[in-house]
Amino acid sequence: MKKNLSACTTVLVGKSATIDGSVMAARNDDTFAPLTPQRFVTYPAYHNHPNQVKAYLNKCVVDRPADGYRYQGTPNVNYEKEGVFDESGFNEKNVGMSATESVYANERVLAVDPLNTETGINEDLIVAATLPFIDSAKNGVEYLGQLIAKYGSAEGNGVIFADKNDVWYMEIVTGHQWVAQRIPDDAYAVTGNRIAIQQVDFDDPANFMWSDGIQEFVEKNNLNPDKHGWNFRHIFGTADVFDQYYNTPRQWYGHKLLNPSVEQDPLNFDLPFIMRSDRKLTLKDVQDVLSSHYQGTPYDPLGHEGNKQEREMFRPISLNRTQNSHVLQIRNDLPEAASTIMWMALGVPTFTPYVPFFGNADDIDVSYRETPKKLNMDFKSAYWMYRALSMIVESHHAEFTQADLDYLKDSREYFYRWVNKVAHQVEGVDPKEVNQFLSDRTHEMVAEMAKRTKKLMAELIMHGLELSKLTFNIDKNL
Repeated sequence: MKKNLSACTTVLVGKSATIDGSVMAARNDDTFAPLTPQRFVTYPAYHNHPNQVKAYLNKCVVDRPADGYRYQGTPNVNYEKEGVFDESGFNEKNVGMSATESVYANERVLAVDPLNTETGINEDLIVAATLPFIDSAKNGVEYLGQLIAKYGSAEGNGVIFADKNDVWYMEIVTGHQWVAQRIPDDAYAVTGNRIAIQQVDFDDPANFMWSDGIQEFVEKNNLNPDKHGWNFRHIFGTADVFDQYYNTPRQWYGHKLLNPSVEQDPLNFDLPFIMRSDRKLTLKDVQDVLSSHYQGTPYDPLGHEGNKQEREMFRPISLNRTQNSHVLQIRNDLPEAASTIMWMALGVPTFTPYVPFFGNADDIDVSYRETPKKLNMDFKSAYWMYRALSMIVESHHAEFTQADLDYLKDSREYFYRWVNKVAHQVEGVDPKEVNQFLSDRTHEMVAEMAKRTKKLMAELIMHGLELSKLTFNIDKNL
């Protein structure tokens, strides 16, 4: 099987921990190459048509039910070589899914329950095999758990499910073993490519779910290294130098931004997965984590505080391999038909805006729906437009960063106003016309953002022409 393509960062927030009572489930979709073009699509509902979905990265074939809901996805353009990787979206039942956060089990557990790399479920098809058939976040865990029992897993994956009340995080760690935890309403969680879930309470099925027989599996094979408790991370996870420099610092910095009063060590293997902030968290707080690169610390690769070794020590959260960054938000203060919003940043999220897409706007704008494999200079593709903006800003970061920050702030103001206006207008629309209404308004918003973005790009390019080192000051009279 082809090596797993994702190396992501996840942020999850319960509804009582947010400023507006919304649920948020967010993740950066990072690949091993800077350019893995993606597009944004809606798959239609279907009825009375049993079918199969096939992986491109191994020989997995999953049987799908006769009826499936409409759902969104952000697949790779070159899917026959790269795999489909639908990654994130909402279905028509207002259930969100983001998959996957790659996680890695230790050799002790893999020796007794190896991954089914040939025919097991992998990230390539996991959304298509699950999201069209679930009615709630918890149901998502149940449904995917049944698929893992039937087909096995080809890789270690962390999977997010969200609805208006719950966020569940499911970690599939070996061929058949997994645990899922509900994020408490008043808490948030951060993780990045390490097994995250810690103490599991098997007497609390309202907040924990697990694969059949996992306790017996651990006991029979002498896998628990702790004298007391049942710590999923300790039993199944890794704790090595790679984790310390690639994974744990991202979790540390996420907590630093969302809970700055708590001092932690970026190299600590036992950083908490779930914490409670001393303030209500906003959408921007979550976006700030996913777009960050250790600002304000010696470890910022774009900063000046540390020395060269420190600035290159840790893998940043936002980086050039981030293909899309998304926040699945369910707003309980908006009409239900307009309550689900996927905020999606293409390009490097440090430099590009999180654009809102309603979960029930099923006609995706052509600039997102059609992405060429290579850059066309007409910038009709949203993916390539935002990738180009990222490159331009970073090329003269010190000179261009303020203009980019102003653009991002203005974009957020525009988006917040647009979402609230459009969502409340839904109340006066015939229910049969809501999808088209939301689609039409979204087309207008996308066009406005293309106009703003291309204007900024033109201004930065003209400014950049003045910054060339191939210059010489002479008397203006000569």
